[in-house]
Amino acid sequence: MKSLDRNYLEEQAIPLEFAGTLRLLGEYRGKQELFTRQTPQVLNTLKQIAIVQSTESSNRIEGVIVEEKRLKALLEKKKTPQNRSEAEVVGYRDVLAQIHTSFDRFSIDPKTILKIHGDMLRHTDLTGGEWKKKDNTIEERLPDGRWVTRFVPTSARETPYYMEELCRRFNQLWEERRIDRLLLMHAFVLDFLCIHPFTDGNGRVSRLLTVLLLHQAGYEVGRYISLERFIEESKETYYEVLQRTSNHWHEGHHQILPWWRYSLGILIAAYRDFEDRVGIVRATRGAKTVWVQEAVRNLPEKFTVGELIRVCPGVSRPMLRVILESLRKEGKLEVVGTGRGAMWRKR
Repeated sequence: MKSLDRNYLEEQAIPLEFAGTLRLLGEYRGKQELFTRQTPQVLNTLKQIAIVQSTESSNRIEGVIVEEKRLKALLEKKKTPQNRSEAEVVGYRDVLAQIHTSFDRFSIDPKTILKIHGDMLRHTDLTGGEWKKKDNTIEERLPDGRWVTRFVPTSARETPYYMEELCRRFNQLWEERRIDRLLLMHAFVLDFLCIHPFTDGNGRVSRLLTVLLLHQAGYEVGRYISLERFIEESKETYYEVLQRTSNHWHEGHHQILPWWRYSLGILIAAYRDFEDRVGIVRATRGAKTVWVQEAVRNLPEKFTVGELIRVCPGVSRPMLRVILESLRKEGKLEVVGTGRGAMWRKR
């Protein structure tokens, strides 16, 4: 709650660049509404790709990895989890899907955050939906194998109070609308991470809360483009900024600007990707061909025709094969194997 102290926020000297950044994001939000009215088929494909990428990336950031073939079956609800990693992936997918479809039903309070955590871990043998019982630390393993403590979060004893106060202050400032909501929500997420209220799953819950708050503020790009993928791709920067920003957090003397700059940068990158993908299809004749090509670009290095069908509903199997064969002749794909077990591999 240190970042949501009113005096702290009002004392922040916002660089001039932030005005341009916030204005640009406002423009993207307007374009988002235009795209969602004009290109429903493309958006449906992007949504299917995004939820897979978001689930995979957010868990992979925390070292939770599932075999590619199993991941696909799990996310399509064709298989049940066989181990903890698979159970964690399924839980994240379920909560993310709820946020995308019913974000307006979520309130920002301790009860909701506990439920998000509990639902995320409900398929596992881990304790979910409870604040941490023991004090924890954020540590890093150095190249020489030594572990060093990077940050000491709020104690277990103080966590319930801190989470109650964090939510109370956030809701008050959110309703006042005196502080830009994009800055406010990322300040909230930073404090959540510094409190570190759970024994396990804090990073993933923070990313779910980020998507939820963006939805509630009208920035729905996370529905179509995976924000988690951009965070994973900049993981070293993410941890570096988080460490730098959390210094002196307990005293309320931390520097929040690097965190704001990083978080808004991720959001801009997602909107640019969104604009590029939708814009290409809208401006190109033969939209289904471009749609399939875009889907291929976002599939794993090796994929099946069945996987392509899943992310391109509405495109017939014969047309898919024609497009794949065209990409093969152009040297962009090659086919591995024959028959039902054939795979397509990017070159």
